[in-house]
Amino acid sequence: MNIERIAIIGAGSSGAAVAKYLEAEHHFKVVEIFEQRSSFGGLWNYSPESSARKIGVPQTSPIQPLEEPIWSGNTIRDSNVGEKDGGLEFSTPMYEVLETNLPHFLMEYSDDQSLRNNQLFPSRGSTLQYLNSYADEVRHLVKFQTQVIEVLRENRKGKESWLLKYRCLRSGVIDTSTYDAIVVASGHYSNPFLPEIRGISQWNHDYPGTISHSKSFQRPQDFKDKRVLVVGYSASGYDISAQIASYCISPVIVSVRSDTAFAAMPSSTIRMPEIVEFLSPAHHNRAVKFSNGHIEAGIDAIVFCTGYFYSFPFLPSLLPQLIDTGDRVQHLYQHIFSIDDPSLVFVSLLTSVVPFRTVEGQAAAIARVWSRRLDLPSRLEMLEWEKSRSELGRREKFHRLSPPEDLDYYDGLIEWVMQAKEYGRGKLPPKWSQKERWVRENCLEILKSFRLRGDARHDIWTMEDLGFYFEQDHDREA
Repeated sequence: MNIERIAIIGAGSSGAAVAKYLEAEHHFKVVEIFEQRSSFGGLWNYSPESSARKIGVPQTSPIQPLEEPIWSGNTIRDSNVGEKDGGLEFSTPMYEVLETNLPHFLMEYSDDQSLRNNQLFPSRGSTLQYLNSYADEVRHLVKFQTQVIEVLRENRKGKESWLLKYRCLRSGVIDTSTYDAIVVASGHYSNPFLPEIRGISQWNHDYPGTISHSKSFQRPQDFKDKRVLVVGYSASGYDISAQIASYCISPVIVSVRSDTAFAAMPSSTIRMPEIVEFLSPAHHNRAVKFSNGHIEAGIDAIVFCTGYFYSFPFLPSLLPQLIDTGDRVQHLYQHIFSIDDPSLVFVSLLTSVVPFRTVEGQAAAIARVWSRRLDLPSRLEMLEWEKSRSELGRREKFHRLSPPEDLDYYDGLIEWVMQAKEYGRGKLPPKWSQKERWVRENCLEILKSFRLRGDARHDIWTMEDLGFYFEQDHDREA
């Protein structure tokens, strides 16, 4: 591959990091970033209710059109990013009171430790401010308010390239540019998955507005004095059910299909198995039936925390090869490189990982492969890697790396990157330390202890403030 011109789709936490690592190579002639929003931060931007896109009930297709912006016509002052054009919004999964589920010193990038100048588990606002500060040095590379419409592979006079078609959202003008390589950094929290369950469509018709997805969740006060059922108990289900519990009729009913890292539930919730049927209003009052036969009636609100599809509407010509059911991206090596064409890469497809550091490892690999300092394995070896990963379990777990697998994956990338020619050139993030691995292993307990402090948690800045000491536990184990 002879790569000189690179387009990055998305200026969120991933796109900005990849741009930094590409620039640090001092090899590429052009690096350009396309961002449909007005600012950095991606999904960490909070979108008000007015920008929420209608979600189908059910919503079971990964193929969705490009998201249209919502225009308000106002310029607003955001305390986290300064003045920005508030007239253009895209819906995100952010809600009013959201805090990270990782401590700041694990969450932050390896070369920017300013996130730890906040409470131990930072708020969404603090995280957004941190991302804007981190990305500022690549601001000159970004085309804001510019939506990528389509990316096509083309061959002109025997030379393969990527044709990128984009639209300026402010003017409506459509233009094209040609690149040697494409980085897809658009995230995977745009297209919600809301499953088909017997009777759900009719139930939604009879009780409009009762069923929602976590992407539409804004504030727990909206559920005051309501009987609430939360479906799913991964990170969002855990957090949203805990917030709702302070306002709704107790307990929150949580429907769980299988165990998760958040398996232990507080007394404010009651666990039920998966829903098998939404019962007809002709015979029941707002009732659902669970797989154990239990029927729960009088439900006022149901929040599906059931995740998202992988969806790339700007890659229509590649969708059959990349995506079928939407629960994973196919034909990728190390969750990054297209095996069919390594000039196309994806970042931040992984779930249950430490996000910012993980994308640094991916960015370091991309930069070195594309600058021809690091070789990819043979096509056969890459296909064997994908096959071995596919055989580990359910399709939806393909991109899920639960700890410590996420740390091992990252360290494996760093070991591979360190084999590159001209060692010392470019950016190289460090491997995880023993202390960081210990914190990752105990992260859920630290988070629970933090949240039990209530409002006093805002004055907790270190894990030691909560009584967690790596040295003591490490010495005890030794």
